[in-house]
Amino acid sequence: MTTATLSPDSLKEKIKTGKLLINGQFVEAASGKTFETPCPSTGETLATVAEADKEDVDRAVEAAKKAFEEGPWSKMSARERGRLIHRLAELVSAHREELAMIDTLDNGKPIFETLNVDLPLVIDCLEYYAGWADKIEGDTIPVNGDYLNYTLREPVGVCGQIIPWNFPMLMAAWKLGPMLATGCTTVLKPAE
Repeated sequence: MTTATLSPDSLKEKIKTGKLLINGQFVEAASGKTFETPCPSTGETLATVAEADKEDVDRAVEAAKKAFEEGPWSKMSARERGRLIHRLAELVSAHREELAMIDTLDNGKPIFETLNVDLPLVIDCLEYYAGWADKIEGDTIPVNGDYLNYTLREPVGVCGQIIPWNFPMLMAAWKLGPMLATGCTTVLKPAE
């Protein structure tokens, strides 16, 4: 199950406040507003979290758009994106006990289920899309007439992702895996 050094109390000390991650930086909400997120099993406050509003979403979308247009992710080879997604899966695996405990604290699932069902599926999902990153293909359907007909596969840009409460890490992986594999950037709204 979990190691003796990993406990809910040790994690609660690490996650007292939650900030917004925008443009690679942890920041407060522009309004300064926050809300408390409770532990489902005790009702105690786990953390005080920044409450994003329209201005914060606009900043996040603008940062994701700039990262897409100017950053390396959308321009790097599909093979390299696949390698990095595989590395992400390795990191999730290496930290699976801590991630399972955080997910369990947040949504109230039994730790056994999070550790032995959800996290292995997260890792499998990321590895799956890592393998597909350089294998995306399809048909170009011919048209009548004297036309040049082709299919151009390229990242579409910024993707919006909304994650529900019941399988937060797994559903994030379901959305992030294909988005990362195809070279897109994202604004992700996690479960509260």
